[in-house]
Amino acid sequence: MPAELAIQVRGLRKAYGDFEAVRGIDFEVAQGEVFGLLGPNGAGKTTTVEILEGIRARSSGEVSVLGYDPASETNAVKDRIGVSLQSTRLPEKIRVHEAVELFAAFYSRSADTNVLLKRLQLWDKRTALYSTLSGGQKQRLALALALVNEPQLVFLDEPTTGLDPQVRLEIHSLIEELRDQKRTILLTTHYIEEAERLCDRVAIVDEGRVVAIGSPQELQREVMGHARVEVSTVQPMPQEVPEELGAHISEDRRRLTLSAPKPARAVVEIVKWLEAAGAEIDDLHIKRPTLEDVFIQLTGKSLRD
Repeated sequence: MPAELAIQVRGLRKAYGDFEAVRGIDFEVAQGEVFGLLGPNGAGKTTTVEILEGIRARSSGEVSVLGYDPASETNAVKDRIGVSLQSTRLPEKIRVHEAVELFAAFYSRSADTNVLLKRLQLWDKRTALYSTLSGGQKQRLALALALVNEPQLVFLDEPTTGLDPQVRLEIHSLIEELRDQKRTILLTTHYIEEAERLCDRVAIVDEGRVVAIGSPQELQREVMGHARVEVSTVQPMPQEVPEELGAHISEDRRRLTLSAPKPARAVVEIVKWLEAAGAEIDDLHIKRPTLEDVFIQLTGKSLRD
């Protein structure tokens, strides 16, 4: 594996009897990159991540994580990665600092646990029992456990699911901080806006295959191509609409919509046409395709299906 790659996956397959959960997945993750795996439930995301983490054996294909094969060099991989699962359950009577110190003992190196607790706003809760923590505090503790060994690569499996918006923003800030430190992050999420904000690139997975890969902006441009322009006017628009605009006008002739690959150029033409006709613009919007639009276009499903 080239030195600049943290993860390399080629022809990855995983079958359970006659059911093939992963059907030939290929992707690479560069060092220092935040890479997102997006897909509906049952798409094969979790199976893929568990294979990368050395938790689950693959049926076939080639996998390299930090230069190691997680199937045959499992301990080397686990010593260098951090993992935050969808749901982390600890003994109810364990205290926060005890959990962090216990996990630190599992690795060949560890972060300063006091600094880690302060960084994740858990210092005041260091002697609290796990059972007394709020949902957000439990998730921050899960992240502390994932970072206790100063990992080169961090797997975050839906790290903000079920959290309130304020805690979610806190987790986002932490992920951005890790990216600034050039840590590599593989993120799965059910929140499209989270992927758009945090990920350098994403792979959209459906029915065990990668159906698209690239930065959110690249996918929006390549898959959807066009932006939607919406204009409303104070006076009715002229009866004759320039054919080159390809616009749709509402029955009351006060609202115009069109789809354009170069919306800025289309807006200039619309404004010229309306000014010449004496129709005053009341409102104007350019709606670019979102990553969710791309996802639905490619899979025919919403991310939460």
